[in-house]
Amino acid sequence: MTQNLIVGLIVAFAALYAVWRWMPAAWRRAAATRVAAGSHKAGLVDAQRAEALAASLAKSSGCGSCDSCGSCAKPGDKAPAATPRSAP
Repeated sequence: MTQNLIVGLIVAFAALYAVWRWMPAAWRRAAATRVAAGSHKAGLVDAQRAEALAASLAKSSGCGSCDSCGSCAKPGDKAPAATPRSAP
């Protein structure tokens, strides 16, 4: 019984993470704001920590996630110039 409960919780958290990760950026930001506001209302965090929580949850986890953070290279961007090596 306990094993089933633990496995069920692990699967539920993994599913929640997958949904959060692939959620559109606008939805993720809105949900992050709601989660932070709810935790502040419940008295779990103060206002400053609620803002930090919202900012942390709203971040994308990397390139390819519908976010316009500007961290991905654009097609017209130039690659950084390679530094020449000195001959041995």
